[in-house]
Amino acid sequence: MIGALLLALSWLLLRLEGRGLRALGFDQPRRRAREAAVGILFLGGVAPVQHIGHALAAGDAFVPNPALEPRTLLERLRFTVNSVLYEELLFRGYLLHRAIRWLGAPRAVLLDAAVFGVYHWFSYGAFGNPVLLAYLLLMTGAMGFMWARAFVVTGSVVAPIALHFGWNAISHLVFSAGPLGAALLVPRSGNPRVEVSGWASLRLDVVLPLLAVGLAERYFRRSERRRAQARAEPVGPAAVEHA
Repeated sequence: MIGALLLALSWLLLRLEGRGLRALGFDQPRRRAREAAVGILFLGGVAPVQHIGHALAAGDAFVPNPALEPRTLLERLRFTVNSVLYEELLFRGYLLHRAIRWLGAPRAVLLDAAVFGVYHWFSYGAFGNPVLLAYLLLMTGAMGFMWARAFVVTGSVVAPIALHFGWNAISHLVFSAGPLGAALLVPRSGNPRVEVSGWASLRLDVVLPLLAVGLAERYFRRSERRRAQARAEPVGPAAVEHA
């Protein structure tokens, strides 16, 4: 519900500027569908590596949850979709669109990532725990950076929504790793979730997500270079003369 309200508010603010939702990339359905598919598959593919790695490190395999009812799963899917839409339309929607116009893309992306990290201090109630504060700022800020860069490179909020949903859907709905409780798979031990510490946690909870951010950034830069080259190539009669 709140996602729909944010979308309506974004439309209203853009209309006051004489623009529409196309400014947030709600256009070109085929292109946006491809970007959404890539985003969901990318982070939806990274998330299982993290959770299966947790299970292997802890010696606590995931097994199907026999108590999960279809109605409960659908309700949790609804929550996951709404939470992703809320955060993306708030942090990567109209406000990022305006910040890019005011500050330029590089500064706007960094600001967006920092604010997204600080936001999670409040959502996780991390105050009083310096280690958790630093971890949340680093990791959620890094994810926010990836999603803000996706907005800049594609010119659309669809790509960050897809990336965010790919990560959250697999983590929350498959591996029971979110605030929603037991989902499709649960630890064999009966613990609420698989917990690891030490080097295993460092590799899986820090290095792996940061590697995903790095791979995404590499892809974004290659896309930007290709587009810059395409714009620089002569077209029409000039292209014939150049050839």
